[in-house]
Amino acid sequence: QVQLVESGGGSVEAGGSLRLSCAVSRDTSSSRRYSMAWFRQYPGDEREGVAAIDGFSRSTYRDSVKGRFNISQDTAQTTLYLQMNSLKPEDTAIYYCAADDDRWYVPSRNRADYKYWGQGTQVTVSS
Repeated sequence: QVQLVESGGGSVEAGGSLRLSCAVSRDTSSSRRYSMAWFRQYPGDEREGVAAIDGFSRSTYRDSVKGRFNISQDTAQTTLYLQMNSLKPEDTAIYYCAADDDRWYVPSRNRADYKYWGQGTQVTVSS
């Protein structure tokens, strides 16, 4: 069983930065690797993939955040990060982390590829 807990959300002005963290609770005695990702959700919309990273630390980003956001993880995959710089009002959303071990070798931003989810953290960017 894998449990994910996000933290680091909050309110900032446009142009500011936030760093989200996702604590991953899992059986660390296992050598199993995971693909992990950050998603966000606007009111009334479906979750969209923001950035993803695989067990080899290869990453992929949504076009709208390229050059501004950076996804990273520690070697043991017990913590996932999302460094968000040059934030814009349109980045305002609830951000979720996700993990899966089936296709751990592919950094996927498709929500259907993930079965473990955190509870979300609110990010608000004011203009």
